[in-house]
Amino acid sequence: MAADAAGTMEIRGALARLRRTTGLPVAFGGLVEPGRQRMRISEFSGAAGLALRGLAVTSGNGLGGKAVALARPCAVTDYSLSRQISHEYDAAVAEEGLRSVLAIPVVVRRRVRGVLYGALRTAQPLGDRTLTAAVQAARDVEQALVVGDEARELLSAARPPDAGPDAGPGADAGADRERVREAHTALRALAPRIADPVLRAELLAVCGLLTPRGSRERTERPAALAPRELDVLACVAAGATNAAAAERLGLRPETVKGYLRSAMRRLGATTRGEAVVAARRAGLLP
Repeated sequence: MAADAAGTMEIRGALARLRRTTGLPVAFGGLVEPGRQRMRISEFSGAAGLALRGLAVTSGNGLGGKAVALARPCAVTDYSLSRQISHEYDAAVAEEGLRSVLAIPVVVRRRVRGVLYGALRTAQPLGDRTLTAAVQAARDVEQALVVGDEARELLSAARPPDAGPDAGPGADAGADRERVREAHTALRALAPRIADPVLRAELLAVCGLLTPRGSRERTERPAALAPRELDVLACVAAGATNAAAAERLGLRPETVKGYLRSAMRRLGATTRGEAVVAARRAGLLP
C-alpha cells in the first residue's frame, strides 16, 4: 500500500536523525499492521545482525509491545533482566547484543501506527536528552503521517466527478465550482509538505485536473507561474490574507508578498483580484 510505503520512509528517516542527534549505536522500528495489534520491525539504523529483522511484536509483549499497548514511551536499563516487561523476544535482542532499550510509539488520532526504538549495547540509563530526542523523532513521523492522511482524504474527495447523463447545465453548478476551488487550494497548500514524491506528484496531478486547462476548457497560452506563485495565488483566490496564506503554506508574510507581486507581474495584473481573474481565464486556477 502507498500509505505503508510512505510511513516506512518516514520511520527510516526518523531513525537516522535519532542516531545523529543522540549518538545511539542502534535504532530500529516499524509500522503497526493495519487492523492488527501487532507491529513488524522493518527499518534499521546501525543494527549489526539480522535477528530483529522482520520480527513481529504483538501488543503487550516485550518492550515495544508494551509501548503499543500503553501508547506511551517505555524504557529498560537492562532488557534481559527487566521485570517491567515480558520476555518473548529475549533471544533476538540478545543476539543483537542490546541491553538498554527505549521504545517510543507513533500515535496518530489516538491510534498507535508504529514504534521507534533506540538502544545501547551496555546496561546504563539512556537519559532525558536521549528520551527527548526519541520522542521528537516520533512526533516528526506522526506529523508526516497526519499530512499524508489528509492528502489521501483530499485526493479521494477532490477528484473531478464525471457528470451523470441527467445532470442539467445549472444543477448545483455554483456549489460544485466552490467545492473544486476549495479542494484545489487545499491540495496546493498541502503538496509541499508531502515527503513522499509519488504522493506529492499525485496531489499536483489532481490539482491540474481541477483546473480548466487540465480538464475541459482551454484558453490562449498563459504566462507560466512558478509553483509557489501558484500556491500563493490559490490561497488569495480563496480569500486568504497574506498572513493567512503564509501560515497555511509555511512561509513568511514577506515571502508571500514577493510571490504575489511576481505572479501579478507575470499575469499583467495590477491588483490581487485582477491576478486571480487572469489566472482563472488562463486555466491556472479553477
